[in-house]
Amino acid sequence: MIAVNYSAARSNFKKFCDSAVHDFETIIVTRKQDENVVIMSETEYNNLMENLYVRSDKADYQRLLDSVDQLKHGKGKVRMLVDDDQE
Repeated sequence: MIAVNYSAARSNFKKFCDSAVHDFETIIVTRKQDENVVIMSETEYNNLMENLYVRSDKADYQRLLDSVDQLKHGKGKVRMLVDDDQE
């Protein structure tokens, strides 16, 4: 995470955008009166939103965690997928 003031961010905007995209850095642009702004890549933002959505339903999220735990302990099952187009 990088914290820069508004003037530095404005002067080096391309550099900070490139850092967010290529290095997956999160840049906090500090401003007066605690009105700070965050710059992050769209990929990171989408990932964050997806994680918030997945975690929004506690029961579904717990089911997901339980499934991951089962896989880690070798309790997964291999299944054949049925292709409906071949009927």
